[in-house]
Amino acid sequence: MEFKAFKMDGLGNDFVIIDRRKNPISIVKEKIVELGKRDNIGFDQLIFLDEINPQAPNDIPITIFNSDGEEVEACGNGSRCVAKLICDEKKIEHTAVLAGDRVLKAQKISENSIRIVMGDPIFSWQKIPLSKNIDCKNINLKIGNEELKDGYALNVGNPHIVFFVEDCYKYNLKKIGPLIENHELFPEKINVTFAQIKDGSNIWVNVWERGAGQTKACGTAACATGVVAFEKKIAGNNNNIHFKEGFLNIEYDGIISMTGPVSDIKEIKIKL
Repeated sequence: MEFKAFKMDGLGNDFVIIDRRKNPISIVKEKIVELGKRDNIGFDQLIFLDEINPQAPNDIPITIFNSDGEEVEACGNGSRCVAKLICDEKKIEHTAVLAGDRVLKAQKISENSIRIVMGDPIFSWQKIPLSKNIDCKNINLKIGNEELKDGYALNVGNPHIVFFVEDCYKYNLKKIGPLIENHELFPEKINVTFAQIKDGSNIWVNVWERGAGQTKACGTAACATGVVAFEKKIAGNNNNIHFKEGFLNIEYDGIISMTGPVSDIKEIKIKL
């Protein structure tokens, strides 16, 4: 079986997007893992476009899988890529991406710039979720020989923990990332961000994604970082979150909005 798909990325955070609105394609977990390897097609997430509701033809349900084959609830950059794809296909400037239980309204700002409203953050320990009732705003973890202090956990469609540090790049995420991700405190695992304030509106980040590993960028991590910076009163409510290949602008007024670049759309072939 061979079918076409699309390859896109947001700041190097890359995706394969498969359209199954008319063709009910299914891929087993083992095949997702195989396709996601960097010596194969390679991606951080695999995204399916699902069948639409005829009453809302511009609202696109999606299903997201990490490169480890596990389904996840949200993907900020992936949702922006889907929005670009749909806006181009339908020649419109506004659409909505239905991810998990969230309706993410999106706007095409320019040819390769997409703004998406990610919704409100969740701070309840049960809904992040954490495995016990502790202060999600002040989490201390001992990871190997590393003492990590003042972690802030929240859910922005998926679970995140953010540590603000002096140098976000000094941490070996390939070593400690999976240990934090799989810590017993996080029953559904967790995304991990080390963040560093550069000035009043610019923040550098280093991210380990749950189920995908160290990625070049992560939209929901940018959202989580912007929220935590504001909640900790170390930045305002409009910040540029910098990755190695560029930045995402995060606005937060109780609702999170994210604006940033996406790549051109590349059509590829997948053989199963």
